Amino acid sequence: MNAPQAEARRWFRQAQADVEVVQTLRSAGHFAAACFHAQQAAEKALKAVLYHQGARVVFGHSVRDLARRAEASDPAFAGVAGQAALLDQWYIPTRYPNGLPAPAVPSEAYTAAQAEAAEQASERVLALVSAFLSSRGAAAEPGMRDETGQGGMRDET
Repeated sequence: MNAPQAEARRWFRQAQADVEVVQTLRSAGHFAAACFHAQQAAEKALKAVLYHQGARVVFGHSVRDLARRAEASDPAFAGVAGQAALLDQWYIPTRYPNGLPAPAVPSEAYTAAQAEAAEQASERVLALVSAFLSSRGAAAEPGMRDETGQGGMRDET
């Protein structure tokens, strides 16, 4: 296991990459996949917080539950659980046909508006996590973005 700050940075970098995937998928009209990856981005960002707080292993996929766990240790996360709950609805049904009533198929059932809402919810979670990590000195690494989505070049070495 990496040191808590290093592990937090790893998880947050992947969360940022997932948000970029959401933007690509939305642009291509893959709305179900965009919703799923928005949920994934928020999940990984919140896991970054928990790793930063010293967790050795973080289980679970519910963004709401992860936000509540983060809130238990830091009041900055008060209120994000309600916003994050929106993302939980896109964890399973966006990927599996049996997650929707027949004859619906996830790739055909989700809309541009849903994908946009998922992206916005995810970006709110990432902005909060970015501010949390930055305020604790964990976000000062190449490739990390601040709460405005800006950041340095990725270190490819």
